[in-house]
Amino acid sequence: MENLAIVDLGSNSARMAVNRLHPNGTVEEIKRVKEDTRLSKGMGAAHILQPAAIERTIKALLNFKQLYEHLPNTKVIGITTAAVRMAKNQTEFLARVKKEVGLDLQVLAGDDEAYYDYLGVANSLVIQDCLILDTGGASCELILVKDGRKQQLISVPFGAVTLSEQFQLDDLVPAANLFRAQMFLRNRLADIWWLSEAMHYPIVLLGGANRTLARINRRRQKKLKVEDIHGYRLKTETVYHTFLDLLNRSRQGRQDISGMEYGRADIIVGGMLPLVTLLQMLDSDRVIFSESGVREGIISEYLNQ
Repeated sequence: MENLAIVDLGSNSARMAVNRLHPNGTVEEIKRVKEDTRLSKGMGAAHILQPAAIERTIKALLNFKQLYEHLPNTKVIGITTAAVRMAKNQTEFLARVKKEVGLDLQVLAGDDEAYYDYLGVANSLVIQDCLILDTGGASCELILVKDGRKQQLISVPFGAVTLSEQFQLDDLVPAANLFRAQMFLRNRLADIWWLSEAMHYPIVLLGGANRTLARINRRRQKKLKVEDIHGYRLKTETVYHTFLDLLNRSRQGRQDISGMEYGRADIIVGGMLPLVTLLQMLDSDRVIFSESGVREGIISEYLNQ
């Protein structure tokens, strides 16, 4: 029996999942933890990881290490995504993680991140024609799926944290800021030629902002298991209503919404904007939430080696 620990260092949060791989080929998740690190905070146009963000991240990785280092027969896979991918001080950061944590982080290329998202979704949801959207802290991954198969994929360099900082969406949002952010997104998304092939397709959602959207609405619908969002569906009209509610509130007002993850109120508007923009562009009528993404895609690949 083997344990597989996957450390996933994202731009907004760090996550670790420990999975027990049984001889019969089944996988059992035995531990899952998350810490908010906001690694991409303050990177700006210079794309420099900031000292405070690095310290938060190193601390989180050391906490994770305490949970997996004493487990028997454990393989550890460490991955990191957009913030480190774009960082000009990437080499220094990776060397420090190696020295202080003993972890070799693999920097995923944007297309690789999108591909693992596809594997994670395809192996856990029955999908035919859809667009997969993974909204991270500093990037969004888009995957076009037709007849259940990946057709196109791309990673674009904006996400919940970077959009919120660039357009000052953290508190009450002035109309001018929202308009500038929407125009920015529409212009960038219009450059993706194959997006038009996803007209009227449902959008399958991954990422922290999208999980928050699901939890808020499950609370409002008085669902018994609020965190059980895999396969959960919402109509586009409900997504718009939720987004409008967020826009009408201050940062503190958003934090008071039942289902809002602590520490996400300042980036939730920026985190939902890519989805709202795509729903408008593609005239999609519904969204579907997936709890399986990059980590599950990596597990799938590991088992099939």
